[in-house]
This record gives sequence, C-alpha cells and structure tokens, in this order.
Amino acid sequence: MKALILFFLVSASSLIAVADTLADNYNHQLYYTAPATIWEETLPLGNGRLGMMPDGGIDKEHIVLNEISLWSGMEADYGNPDASRSLPAIQQLLFEGKNKEAQELMYNSFVPKKPESGGTYGNYQMLADLTLNFSIPVKKKFASDEVVPVTNYRRWLDLRDAVAYTTFTKGGIDYQREYYTSRDKDVMIIHLTVSRRRSLFFTASLSRPQQGTVSLVPGSGKEAGTLLLEGALDSGKPGQDGMKYRVAMRVVSKGGKQFISAEDGIMLTQGTEAWLIISATTSYAAAGTDFPGSRYKEVCDSLLNAATPPSSQLSILNSPLTNASHRELYDRVSLTLPATEDDALPTNERIVRFAERESPALAALYYNYGRYLLISSTRPGSLPPNLQGLWANGVQTPWNGDYHTNINIQMNHWPLEQAGLSELYQPLTGLVERLVPSGKGTARTFYGNHAQGWVLHMMTNVWNYTAPGEHPSWGATNTGGAWLCAHLWEHYQYTQDIEYLKKIYPILKGASEFFYSTMVREPKHGWLVTAPTSSPENAFFVGDDPTPVSVCMGPTMDVQLLTELYTNVIEAASILECDDDYAAKLREALGKFPPMQISKGGYLQEWLEDYKEQDVHHRHVSHLYGLHPGNLISPDATPELANACRATLNRRGDGGTGWSRAWKINFWARLGDGDRAWTLFKSLLQPAVDPQTKRHGSGTFPNLFCSHPPFQIDGNYGGAAGIGEMLMQSHEGFIHLLPALPKSWHAGNFRGMKARGGLSVDLEWKDGKAVKAILTATVPGNFHIKMPEGVKQAKTTLNGQGNTYTGKTISLKLAAGDSCALLFE
Repeated sequence: MKALILFFLVSASSLIAVADTLADNYNHQLYYTAPATIWEETLPLGNGRLGMMPDGGIDKEHIVLNEISLWSGMEADYGNPDASRSLPAIQQLLFEGKNKEAQELMYNSFVPKKPESGGTYGNYQMLADLTLNFSIPVKKKFASDEVVPVTNYRRWLDLRDAVAYTTFTKGGIDYQREYYTSRDKDVMIIHLTVSRRRSLFFTASLSRPQQGTVSLVPGSGKEAGTLLLEGALDSGKPGQDGMKYRVAMRVVSKGGKQFISAEDGIMLTQGTEAWLIISATTSYAAAGTDFPGSRYKEVCDSLLNAATPPSSQLSILNSPLTNASHRELYDRVSLTLPATEDDALPTNERIVRFAERESPALAALYYNYGRYLLISSTRPGSLPPNLQGLWANGVQTPWNGDYHTNINIQMNHWPLEQAGLSELYQPLTGLVERLVPSGKGTARTFYGNHAQGWVLHMMTNVWNYTAPGEHPSWGATNTGGAWLCAHLWEHYQYTQDIEYLKKIYPILKGASEFFYSTMVREPKHGWLVTAPTSSPENAFFVGDDPTPVSVCMGPTMDVQLLTELYTNVIEAASILECDDDYAAKLREALGKFPPMQISKGGYLQEWLEDYKEQDVHHRHVSHLYGLHPGNLISPDATPELANACRATLNRRGDGGTGWSRAWKINFWARLGDGDRAWTLFKSLLQPAVDPQTKRHGSGTFPNLFCSHPPFQIDGNYGGAAGIGEMLMQSHEGFIHLLPALPKSWHAGNFRGMKARGGLSVDLEWKDGKAVKAILTATVPGNFHIKMPEGVKQAKTTLNGQGNTYTGKTISLKLAAGDSCALLFE
C-alpha cells in the first residue's frame, strides 16, 4: 500500500523532468483526495454487463450496482391503425404548407396506441445498493467528542486494469480497498485489507429502493453463507411479473469471524483480509445475447461458486488478474500529448484548472477514459451502452435510460472502430437485428400495406420498440433505422469482412425498401421526400404564425441519411454481386432527392423551406450530419457546403448540452479547424457542478462523466471521437493525418488507431508536423494517404524497398500483415 501512496506524491517539478513517463501515468487514471459526495464523483467500473460505482466513504461506503439488462416493462404491440388511415390527409396538409394542422392531426392519430393486452415501455433501472459499514478500532484514547483523524486519503481508478482503490490511515491502521468487475469471471469483487492483524470489522448489506427482498443461504465452516437480493420489476401487464433478477454476495476472509442475517447482512469481526464476491443476473433473454433467461438463478449461483476459491487458495484473489481481457482491449491504442504540471493534480482539480490554462494532456486522459467506458459498458453477447452506459443511480433513470436513435446511441459508438474495439460492435448489430421484425410491423401499421421493409423511429429499448414517440413534435422522426444502418456499414468499412456484409445486407436493404416505398413527391419541385417527419427536436415557424411546429417533410438530415443509405446499399449489392435491378432503382431515386441548400443567410438550410427556427442555438445540429458523422460534405470536395456548415456552427454557438458540445468538436475537426475544436473541448470540460449553488449544468462532472444535465454518457463517447477526428480521418477514401491539430498539441504520438479499409496507424509528430508513421494492413488493399500539412516529401520503406513521394497523395499496395514505415520531411 505504501508504494501505491508514494505514487501520488510525485512532485510537480519531477513531473516536468520525466514528462513522457508521467504524462502516460497520469492519463490512465482518475484520482481524488476525498470521498465522493455525489454519485457523479464516484468511480465507474464495469465488465460490459455488470457495473458498480464505489464512493470511497471511510466509515460508511455506498456502492451502486448495475446489470445492463435490468429493465421494467415488456414487449408489446403499440400499433395504431388510425395512423395509416390518416397518413394521406397529413401529407396533403404538408403539401399545402399547413404544417401546424398536420402536426395537430398527428397528435390525434399518428401516435402509439396503448397495448390492449397490457405491457409498458419500461425503463432501465439500477440493480442494488451495497452498503459497507466499518468499525475502525484505535489504540489511542480519544475524548468522546473528538474525531479520529484520517490521513493519507486517496481514491483512484486505474483505467488500464479497470480497478478502483481507496486507501487511508485512521487510528494508526492503514486501510486499502480494491474494487473491480471481472470481465473473465463475470462477477464483482471488493478486496479489503488492513495493516494490523485482526483489525478489520465491517458489515456488508444489500438493498433496493423497491421490488427487492433479502434472504440468505446459510454457510458451513468459517463461511457465514450467501446473502441474496431478489425481485421482479413491473411489466405493465396486470397479473404478470416483469423481469426478474438475483444478486448473490459472499464474503471470504483470512482470519476473523463471520455472521449473517437478512436484516443486517454479512458481518466480519477481527479480520485481516477479506473479499466480497458478488454475482448478479436477470431473466432477460434475447437472440444474439448471452443472458441466461429463465436459468438466471442457476447461472448467478454458478458464477459465484466458480469465482470463490477454496480457503487454501485465497491468494488467487489478491490481484485482479482475471481482468486481463480488459487490459488487452485497452492497450490496443495509446495517445500521448504535451504534459504540464497540472497533470499531477487530482482529477476534480485538474478539470477546474483546465478552464484557466492550457493542459493538452487532459485530452489524452479524456480519450483514454472514453475507451475505458466503452470497454466497461458493453461486450459481445451483451447489450449496447444505453443513455448512461450501464450505470444508473435509481429505479427511474433519466429519459428511461433507453436508446435514443436520433443521435445518442449512435454517438455511443463513434470512437469505437478508430479506437481498435471493433468486436464491441456486436451488441449494436444484434440489437438492430432484433428490431427488424418489429420494424416491419410498424411500417405496415403506421404507413400502410404498401410500405415495405422495416422502420425505426427516434427511440427504442430492450423490448424492440420501433413505433413513433408519443409526441409527434419529436417522435415523428423515422430515420433512426437508417442512421443505425450507417453504423453497420461503417463496421464493414473498417473490417472489410465479406461474411459480415452478407449478414447485414438484408438489414440495409430492408431499411432502404421502407423509404423507397413510402417517400412522396413534394409539389413545388417534384423532389422525393420523407413525410411526415421532423428535424430532431428542433422547431420552426411557418409564415407569420407564432406557433412553433416540428412536423415537416424532407428535412436536410433525412436527405443526407437516405443518400448514404441508398449509396451504401448500391455499393454492397455490387460487392456481393446481387440485386442489380433494385440497385438501379435506388440510383434513379437518388437523382430525385432534394439538394442540400444554402439559406439566404449563408448557413446550411435545415428544412426543405428556409423556415425561421424557434431556437437559433438549438442543441441538435442535425442538418450537419452530412459533415459528421456522414461523408457528404468536406472542405476539399464541397467547399461551398463546408463554408455553409461553418456559418451554421458560428450561428448556433459553442454552448448547448454536454453531448451537443461533443458533436461540435467533431464538426470543427472535419472542417480542419483544430483550434476551434479545442475551444469546444474546453467548453465540454466546463465543470458541471456550480461550487456555490451545487446545481448541475452542462459540461463535465468531477468523475469526468458528461453532463447533459443530468449525466448522459454519449458526450463522453462523442468527445473521445472528436479527439480521434482531430488526429486522423479516413472517411473520404484516403487517410488524413493530423487534419485538425490544435497549436497547443505541438508534439505527441499515437499508436494503434484504425483507419477505414483495414489499416492500423502509429504516428509521431513534432513542432506541429508529422515526423514518422507506421502503417500496418489488417487486410490486403490499396491505401491512399494525404501528404500531411507542412510536409514536403515522404520516404517509405516496405519489405526492404524504399520509395520517395513528393505529390499530394501517397499510394500503397499492402498485403495483410504488411507494415510500411513513412518518414516525413
């Protein structure tokens, strides 16, 4: 323990002396010098299914437990036959410019209908509260009103090994707690040690705000037994239980005596070392997942038993070596940026200081934290990260803790491929596959029997919800499935996996079939448009009517999304040598789409008409999808549209919710403006907790969680993606190194970042210019690299052969496994 404490006592001066080493160390951890006072200061741990967040309390510690599939509600039919019957009238009103009347009609008819057979949408919920109460013996006699002093307090999170720690000294005894959620053993473990024998006294109890019952299974020998917490959530259907869950906790110890009761939990007295081992499962079951379904109790107990070693082998738990698979994923990519003495500050102080002066390496920490959160909140066979990843602090999670498909679940996956975490796409692919049957029914019910394929509106859940939202002003957006298809296609772009493409092709085609069969001709230009729909969550005014409306036809984002969807289906059909006739139909339809338009104010037009928006500074900037994450707009290929995007962003401003600021980092990176992207990163890192009022605003919490407010994890992932976009881009068919490098990032390096086409990239730069790169092909292909800014020539070495390039592009033909070194001059 002393070695761990000494690690944190490195002085600021020595940090500068060994900048490279300590920059790396400090940017793989969060650390603090006091216990958490709010949940957003606790440290998130997760193995892709299970999560916990310890607060590091001294005499009493509160740890929130999570399981990613724990949802109330159930699968149900929300079909509304009135919707398709009213659709022609809604479209006619839109043709006549009567958007308000169309929206009013939709409020009466084009909404989900309460399931006749019962059931409810439900929400993601916390699993349990784990409370640890400690009795700390002291040798020295203190007066009754005297507080026993605590010294050397530290708590920290090691991002590399996914382990959190709390250490302190009290009453002459050194205490250490170690917490991790084993990715390999699939349990949660808390390891407690003291420096003086027989000085560990604690009680561990489980509880839940509602729908939880505690019981116990008696033990034998030195074991007190197993504490259980079980319950069933509401399904929304009278007489039918919803999802069931089971939490099982056991304490194993060296020395001491154990006692157990349902009321008080598990007590250990006079111990020296102890481990709490916690297993948890739910009754959720779905195709493509590893959740146990009806066998949840047996699986919960078997995981607990498998993770509990015999008393003679307790040393196996002394180190979280069972978390090796986390380290393997985390170590695939690294990033180093210029260090400052502020890097040695506790994380909460580091965030505050960042508002006052430059600290480039904080971006490296944020990038690493984003990768850490991704690894921790999903894994193959599990579910995708939801609005809060997998961490929730109550039974009513904000916005149901669901999957919003008008940006949020997509943003959760933006950094994934470039960060070398390709296999973590499987949960998203599985989710989309499960949505297709429901989406086919929704297409027919809401859009008529002529509607083909499948559709998804702006939100979904683990119960395969695909219907519109209950408020057409935001729930009418029906391109959620199209946007998710862009992500499925992106996974193919990075992997070049033909078998995967064969698997997803019917999904992509089905999404395109829906729009091909339902888009209509607007009367003014004869363009093919979606109708009814909306530009996510924004509103506008029609003429002089002071009533803001959202329902419209053919907003710019829809056009961009469907242009990409049709284009991707056409390319996939060509690669797979199928559906030539259908691809030809899509090409013809593309020629009838509305063009992207520039308004008279010089900014990119959000709607088919140049409406006046209700909120100039609206958090959504959906019509810039074609700039990012799409690939329809770029400074080189479409300079006029790129300039219109700049005007749009300047008009929108740099404020907004946390995730909105994260998106704007990516926009400015795509526009090649690194300093403006860096400005937005600073805005994203604005402290979210007001030090005076303690109220929460937009920005970043002390534990680096992004604040909407409240906490939404998409901002973390969007911010991490933005950092990656500043360093490397590959969406235009070539690799662009350092496309948006801020001036303060004058030197640095990254390793292992992935580019589209199947390429791994290492890069070093100095004085703002690329110096050396190593490109390694994961699949064979022809790769094109744009000559980096400020570089006159590049010398390459491949298989012992050298070459020199002086033009604008470096073209390389690589076999799988080939590595090519590039020296820039």
